[in-house]
Amino acid sequence: MASRLFEKYKSEIKPVLETEFPKNKTLTAKLEKVVISVGAGEAMKDSKLIQNIEDTISLIAGQRAVKVIAKKSVAGFKVREGMPVGVKVTLRGEQMYHFLDKLCNVALPRVKDFRGLNKNGFDGRGNFNFGLDEQLMFPEVVYDNIIKTHGMNISITTSSTNDAESFRLLELVGIPFTKGRA
Repeated sequence: MASRLFEKYKSEIKPVLETEFPKNKTLTAKLEKVVISVGAGEAMKDSKLIQNIEDTISLIAGQRAVKVIAKKSVAGFKVREGMPVGVKVTLRGEQMYHFLDKLCNVALPRVKDFRGLNKNGFDGRGNFNFGLDEQLMFPEVVYDNIIKTHGMNISITTSSTNDAESFRLLELVGIPFTKGRA
């Protein structure tokens, strides 16, 4: 069963992008992956907290999250090689479209005083990054099961090579951006 957002991309968004950015049809911008990551600085020594973060991110993404392990020891941060330093999950295909649909239509509207995502999150190569302050905006998260609230970084990778085309794609997908210049 194809996602509603994927069907919208094929039928509505792709033709608009092909007319606005005329070039080879195979080079039309499309979503490649979404990476959700959480840095667990204070949770490095607490295995229950890392496991709770991993379970929460897995629940939000609909796919099993993995622990990120430190490759090198850094004395200044009291990090030793092999310690868990965060959690991440990479979504592609069907699950990516389901997550973006849920993010745009359910989670972001639940944020208090939300005015849109900052347009400055583009990296110059067509990828968009933004952070969320807490995980409680997602409907799957049960407040009683959370040991500690944490934020997350969401990185959306597109096949576009410039920010203008990528911005237009994400705007058509339904990502709410701030109005005005910034």
